[in-house]
Amino acid sequence: MQQLKEKIKKLPDQPGVYQYFDAQGRLLYIGKAKSLKKRVKSYFRFTPFAPAPNLSPRIYKMVNEIKNLEYIVVSSENDALILENSLIKQLKPKYNILLRDDKTYPYIYVDFAEDFPRLKITRKVLAGKKVKYFGPFPSAAKDIVDSIYEIFPLVQKESCIKGKKACLFYQMQKCLAPCEGKISKEEYRKILDEAIAHIHNKKLLLQKLEQKMLALSAQLRFEEAAQIRDRIDKIRAIEFQSEIDFAKLQDIDVYAIASDKTQAAIVRMFMREGKVVASSSNIVRIDEYKGFDKEEAYKRVLLEFYTTQTPLTASLIVVAEDFEAREELENFLSQKFNKKITIVHPKRGEKRRLADIAQLNAKEILAKSKPKSDIEEQLQNLLDLNSKPYRIEVFDNSHISGSIPVGAMIVYENGAFDKKSYRHYNLHAQDEYAQMKELLTHRCESFAKNPPPDMWLIDGGETLRRLAQDIAQSFGVSIDVIAIAKEKIDAKAHRAKGKAKDLIYTQNGVLRLLPTDKRLQFLQKLRDEAHRFAITFHRKQRSKKAKELELLKISGIGEAKIRKLLNYFGSFENIRLASEEELSDVLNKKDAKNIKKSLN
Repeated sequence: MQQLKEKIKKLPDQPGVYQYFDAQGRLLYIGKAKSLKKRVKSYFRFTPFAPAPNLSPRIYKMVNEIKNLEYIVVSSENDALILENSLIKQLKPKYNILLRDDKTYPYIYVDFAEDFPRLKITRKVLAGKKVKYFGPFPSAAKDIVDSIYEIFPLVQKESCIKGKKACLFYQMQKCLAPCEGKISKEEYRKILDEAIAHIHNKKLLLQKLEQKMLALSAQLRFEEAAQIRDRIDKIRAIEFQSEIDFAKLQDIDVYAIASDKTQAAIVRMFMREGKVVASSSNIVRIDEYKGFDKEEAYKRVLLEFYTTQTPLTASLIVVAEDFEAREELENFLSQKFNKKITIVHPKRGEKRRLADIAQLNAKEILAKSKPKSDIEEQLQNLLDLNSKPYRIEVFDNSHISGSIPVGAMIVYENGAFDKKSYRHYNLHAQDEYAQMKELLTHRCESFAKNPPPDMWLIDGGETLRRLAQDIAQSFGVSIDVIAIAKEKIDAKAHRAKGKAKDLIYTQNGVLRLLPTDKRLQFLQKLRDEAHRFAITFHRKQRSKKAKELELLKISGIGEAKIRKLLNYFGSFENIRLASEEELSDVLNKKDAKNIKKSLN
């Protein structure tokens, strides 16, 4: 402790980021400071050396575990804020709050610099002074744009104007053929303005869609009517706040957080031109031992949303509760977006009503999302994990005698498989150990974009478990690593039906559970899903390779020509389906004839 005390006394009076570690070298907490010296000293008293008495119970518990300190000096407080946020995502410290909803939301936009502008979708800021954004839309952006094109005769495709000739859309009365000058810019602008009004007022949009759906049904075009119905449902899903309409208020982003001992609900509402156009929410599971700091949560939520290259169309951000870093974030966002951004915690008036509505929704979402199972707590107790495994990543690889090796990662979070987070990898290593090393290294290299989970589950034995643990530690991350493997009897895996005697490998040794044990069955379910995903991808790659070899057998068709065909057609299947004429456009008539003859 004397060494830690001396280190604190020698800290510089400069902005930077500090990291606390426990006796085992595990990362406890990352924080940023305007003055490292003053900030870190505030956690301690020095006679005797102990945690400061004014700390919250959560931070007091953390300070008791601190045995070492490291720090990074930066040039400004803003740099410290960015570095702190980046390191928290990559390293997943024990006592920091880690949010995973850091994806960029789509915006609908129009570039009025174009003669006949179209509605398009983007997730980033675009060049151009006359670009106007609508949103963000956490969901249904594409459905809104498709609906607008269904109802209004705008330029339907990017290529339409370039074609200089009226196309099928004109014949279908879905476009007024500005390419042939059949509509003036002024007349087109009136239609565009009406379309934009329907983005703001989705009740009008939904009414028009319902009329369209009924008309299609009356014509017995049920499949098309069903597509419109599904689109209506998606747009309506983001309209549960549509009754809010404040004429005085313009563009405002609203944030609220509600929490209990086990989880927190985060709600975002986006008001544009006096109307709430969309909202989003997500649940953060809380480890009771670590606690939950709502002030830090507000800071993380705002940083995650606005540090991406997203268009910030609002100049006012309303938060349901005040937090320490509010003014600091105001300055940071104002500099980042080069305009005055204000973050307010209103006490009364219309803005307070907005905050209360967001807070009420957060409480309702929290009440409805109680965990259905306590399997995470059971696994934590059984496997002696550092935290409850709310998010688990499972890894497996697949190959045939070392050929066409592939890797797979599946994700289980909050009681369900998160299929959007599944990933597969083409590997190069020949043996299983090297393949797993390559696979896990790929995953660790993506921590900056996709933060580490609570637990890794490896399909393999102790050797692969230890490998995974070493790789995670080499990237500065402490993850609970578990492996599961089939028990071997006389060097053969024992997998008789109904007698799946799998072994669980932990940092404390091997566990043998009865085949009927629900915890074992849960881990087997995760492993089997990873195996299914890996095998499916391997078969796909094998089929692709077989088609490639089939082409290579054709006289005069070498790798260079195959690459040329793939660059043009995109896949081996498209090459197989292409006509002789299409193939000759890429290569020559002789090669095209040989390919069609051999493939047929």
